[in-house]
Amino acid sequence: MPRPLLMAGGAITRLPPPFPLGVGLRHRFPAGGKGGAQAGRKNGGAQWAPVAAAGRGFGADGGGGGAGTGAGGASAGEAERGGGGEEEEEEAAAAAAAAAAAARGERGWEWAPSVGPVASIRFSFLQVAAEPARRRARELAALQRVHPNVLAKALRQRAVYQDEEVVVLNKPYGLPVHGGPGVKNCIADVLPILAKMLVNMKAEPLHLCHRLDKETTGVMVLARNKEAADRIRLLFKTRQVEKIYWAISVGSPDPAEGIVEIPMVEREVQSHQPHFKMTLAPNYRMSPEDGKVLKIRKNRNAESAVTQYRVLASSSACSLLELQPITGVKHQLRVHLAYGLGCPILGDHKYSHWSKLAPQKLPEITLKRLKLQQSKSRHLPLHLHAYRLSLPLGTSGSKRIDLVCEPPSFFHRTLRKLELDIAKE
Repeated sequence: MPRPLLMAGGAITRLPPPFPLGVGLRHRFPAGGKGGAQAGRKNGGAQWAPVAAAGRGFGADGGGGGAGTGAGGASAGEAERGGGGEEEEEEAAAAAAAAAAAARGERGWEWAPSVGPVASIRFSFLQVAAEPARRRARELAALQRVHPNVLAKALRQRAVYQDEEVVVLNKPYGLPVHGGPGVKNCIADVLPILAKMLVNMKAEPLHLCHRLDKETTGVMVLARNKEAADRIRLLFKTRQVEKIYWAISVGSPDPAEGIVEIPMVEREVQSHQPHFKMTLAPNYRMSPEDGKVLKIRKNRNAESAVTQYRVLASSSACSLLELQPITGVKHQLRVHLAYGLGCPILGDHKYSHWSKLAPQKLPEITLKRLKLQQSKSRHLPLHLHAYRLSLPLGTSGSKRIDLVCEPPSFFHRTLRKLELDIAKE
């Protein structure tokens, strides 16, 4: 594992990779056997308990699981998970879609058998899409339809650290932190429910200490009381919290390690569909005639933005980057990579263009490795993960919490497909 840019005092805690909010059902049996009939007879026919109808599920490979409840009997489940990779993504998408369908009162089962040395049979309300990117899009849509209790239960399972002051979550992809137009589910809305699940029914609601973008995964800190929340917010504001992100970029920065220090400002983009974007507001520009660096008038609305970066691996016209934001401007990492270094984050459809809202255009070799058509690139998720956070707590910062969260499975799968191997470094 590569060393982070800054190492803080205290032990580094490595946490298991985050799992999607949905939990699927799978039972394996040897190909060519009587698996279907045998599976149906096991445990009195309960081996294939429906996820949505009864709100119960069994873990992968026939392992036992728990039960969960939600609107219309739907549940994301608390089943133990086994296996990994693309099968996990298929199951998560199927279960999330099943929960959403049950909440809408829809019925019907479909078989989605996979063929190979070991055959897997999965229950699903919807046909499993062939492309992982489309499965991810379907799963994210289902997140906005689950009951708040189901969402809070899923977040409870993603609590990776707790003490008397804070609760640290491994934030899932596609879940907003705050509400807004068109947002039905967000983390802020379920914090009172989550606090009761973690402690007891009389627990004070948890407090947000910082925010992550909807599409960003990884370490997120919540406070148990207002005093702790105010103290932690001050740490973020005064830049005493060390943050390390991982991102997969399209292209490789040159040089391979450095600091981007360019102010940023929000501007309206005039196009057939007007919208707002963060962009660079540099204090200097290069003269096209003689190449001299000229100072320009400072934008009074611009905010100072500084990002330290380092290339961890490069392959297939993409790179794995380690990023350390020194400041905390909105969309700072995305803008500095896209407009400052010319290497937008994979799946960042907003900042891959300036004058239009369009899917990200990828190099041919990248599309080939991802087994993706350019017309389907709009389904690619943003590959930006809050990998590590070092938080000084206690009297005068005497207690330091260091947390490392592994990226989600879709992030690891992309690394594998693009041959961005960091294990050898």
